[in-house]
Amino acid sequence: QVQLVESGGGLVQMGGSLKLSCAASTRTFSNYDMGWFRQAPGKEREFVASVNWSGVIKLSADSVKGRFTISRDNAKNTVYLQMNSLKPENKAAYYCAAKDKRVVRGKYNYWGQGTQVIVSS
Repeated sequence: QVQLVESGGGLVQMGGSLKLSCAASTRTFSNYDMGWFRQAPGKEREFVASVNWSGVIKLSADSVKGRFTISRDNAKNTVYLQMNSLKPENKAAYYCAAKDKRVVRGKYNYWGQGTQVIVSS
């Protein structure tokens, strides 16, 4: 079992920055690939970015490329999402998620409670 707790959300002006954190309660954080997802009001949840267990392989949605950066610190059991040049349409609840790297075609089975990001225009 992995428990995930996000933090760092809040209200920011358009063009501003926020850094989200997600702390994982597990002794084997490096067994998990991590991802960030978001869900805006009235919309489906969508993928934002992911990082593999070692931090080497990173993926991000086209809509955030060049503005959002995912990273992780396995010594601190934490994954981060640095968000720059925020736009009003980035307003959403942001969730981190974990999937076991040892499972072939594994899915994100562990989710945090989410943190709200609001971008004012």
